[in-house]
Formats: sequence, C-alpha cells, structure tokens
Amino acid sequence: MNGAENLHHRIVIVGGGSAGISVAARLRRRGEDDVAVIEPAATHFYQPLWTLVGAGEAQVDKTARPEASVMPKGVRWLQEEAEDIDAPNRVITTRSGVKVGYDYLVVCPGIQLDWDDVPGMASAVGHDGVSSNYRFDLAPRTWQFISEFKGGTALFTMPAGPIKCAGAPQKIAYMAADHFRRQGISDARVIFATPLGGIFGVPEYAAALEDVIADYGIEVLYQHELIEVRPESRQAVLAVRGEGGGSTVTIDYDLMHVTPPQSAPDFVKKSALAVPGEPKGWVQVDQGTMRHPEYPEVFALGDASSSPNSKTGAAVRKQAPVVTENLLAAMEGREPTATYDGYSACPIVTGRGKMLLAEFDYSMRPTPTIPFIDTTRPRRDMWYLKKYGLPFLYWNLMLRGLDR
Repeated sequence: MNGAENLHHRIVIVGGGSAGISVAARLRRRGEDDVAVIEPAATHFYQPLWTLVGAGEAQVDKTARPEASVMPKGVRWLQEEAEDIDAPNRVITTRSGVKVGYDYLVVCPGIQLDWDDVPGMASAVGHDGVSSNYRFDLAPRTWQFISEFKGGTALFTMPAGPIKCAGAPQKIAYMAADHFRRQGISDARVIFATPLGGIFGVPEYAAALEDVIADYGIEVLYQHELIEVRPESRQAVLAVRGEGGGSTVTIDYDLMHVTPPQSAPDFVKKSALAVPGEPKGWVQVDQGTMRHPEYPEVFALGDASSSPNSKTGAAVRKQAPVVTENLLAAMEGREPTATYDGYSACPIVTGRGKMLLAEFDYSMRPTPTIPFIDTTRPRRDMWYLKKYGLPFLYWNLMLRGLDR
C-alpha cells in the first residue's frame, strides 16, 4: 500500500482479533457498507486453546486460520499496523505512513505482552525448561518441557495488573500437576506464585480451586511476583508484595511457565484516548456503554479497554453486541442505551478431563448461564465444552456475528 495514500471510511475498526471481527460482522449484518478493519496479522488465532496445547491435549495448528478467512465479506481489510491515533482530528496513521480518516472508531487492538518488563524473561522463554502459553510458538514448547520433566521444581508465575485470561497461569499448573501424578513423578514440587492475595476473586470458585490445590499438593505463594529470570543458573527472583513486603525470594527451578506483564499497545498508550495517568494505557470507556467519555464517536472493547471486567473472549462476546447497538445509535443521533454488565467467563481446566466454568459480572458474584448443572465444581462435560464446544462457537457463530 502506498505510504502517501490518504483514506477515509465511515467506520474504522482498529484490530482484527475476536473483538474487531465480531463487531465488523455485526455491522455488516446491520447493513453498514463502509467499514474498514486495520489489522497487520495474516493469521487469526483462537488463543483460549493454547492452554490445552501447552498441556499436550490439543494441536497448535488447530488454533490458527488465515485472517482472510474470518474477515466479513464487504469489509475493507487494511493489512497495516496502526502507529498513531489522532483522536481530535479523527485520523489514524499506520507504520507505512497511510493516513486513515474516520467518522466513527472502534478500538480493539488486543493486549501487548511486555516480555522485557521482567529482566531475563524474553531471552529465557523457549529454552531450558522456560516457556509460556501466551504465544502460539511457545505453547508447544510448554508441553515439551512438561513431558520431559522427571522431577524437581516446577514454577508457574503470574504478573501484577490486568492480563488476558487471568486464570491461564494457574490452569497450566493444574494440568502439569495432573500429568506428573499420572506419570508417577513423586518428587515433583509444583509452585504457583501470584501477586494476589487469593486464588480467585469470586469466593464460590475460589473454594473449589483451593480443593484442587490441596489435592495436588501445590504450593501457592500469595503476594509473590516474578521480577527477574536468571536462565544461566535456572533461578527465578520473586518480590514479596503487600503487607510486610519489600523482600525477595530466589527459587531454583527445573521447569517454569511464565506469564508476561501486559498493557495496551504503545500507540494506544500515547493517544488522547488512554485513561489519563494510567500507565497501562487502557482506552477510556464508560463501563456500561463502552463509549469514550471525551470522544463520543469512539468506542472500545476487548482487552485494551478500561472496563473493569476480566479480559476474556467471553467478555468480548457480550461486549460486541453492546458496542454494535450503541455505535449504530450514535450514528443515528440517538443516545446509546445498550449496557454491558461486566459478564465474563473463565473456563478453568483442573486436570485432564476436568473443568469448572467460572462465570461472573461486575458484582463479582456467580452468574451461571447453563441451567440444571453445577458448573462451580470441576466436571467432565465442561471439559468437552472447553475442548470442542467453545472453539466451534467461536469460529462458526461469534466471528460471524451470529451469537448472543
């Protein structure tokens, strides 16, 4: 694309992940014919399955499809990387210099993995027992290291601050512990380090997970955050947070799964759309309407928005209809009335063939959507939902704007 080219579209969507494609599909179904999606990647990923890839229970190639195959017909795909959002002038500049003007903007570029925020992490992942399910190329390495583990210390870490799928760091700990038990590895010391003061924010689900932890004999280090990786000596340095914090703990590991700190992409951070004074740079939105308070032509959803929900695909699934309805209302000069209640779901696998489904909203109380069964405890039918049902829903309904 010519870097000097100037474009204009009535609706521009920044991001072609689950949020961007879902909203684009819904807008097309409502008759909008001037929609553009700015997305540099040629491949679209179903990331929730990477936990099972890392546990040896799914194939990584099943999580990827060409971006072109999910782009709604009639939507213009600008395969460019956004570099600047000039909100006052309603112009986006891409890395190649293309300027894209808009009347209305939907910001959903996903989340940025800040590997370099933890010294040693970026160079360690993928080698010598250190991996992460937060990248397509690394999830298979996680399983390689778990399957090769013969005993010693297996450390699983979680960073401070919002991250996508906050349950993922503990899911792989459970799956690894289950594998070690099945393999008869009796001298496996499994540690889960979290900067939080509890295992889960909703008491009903926390109680079930504490039973899982006790059954596996997992050591949980609450209010501990990874601050340095020393791959040459296979050591992890953890800072003690909270009351009585200020000290550090060094753990020798044989296997480690790391979760990088995360934030909004840098081009969002430096824009006028970011929450003032927020170092993570989330796009400021009203948590109900998902509309920017200062720029009424701008909406945001997904991982990069400031709405205080858990950053999951299930949240996007409920946000997309709200953003679509409110964007159409704004375009017609009406006041947006659709409201997102903070619903999110976290399918937490607790071992091979076992999963509990944590569903909650802004109230941080259980909000179950499946009738007649107790999803607050690990169940085999929920495992099949995770492995087969949710991917089918994603590819065939959600990305096509057909689900509610």
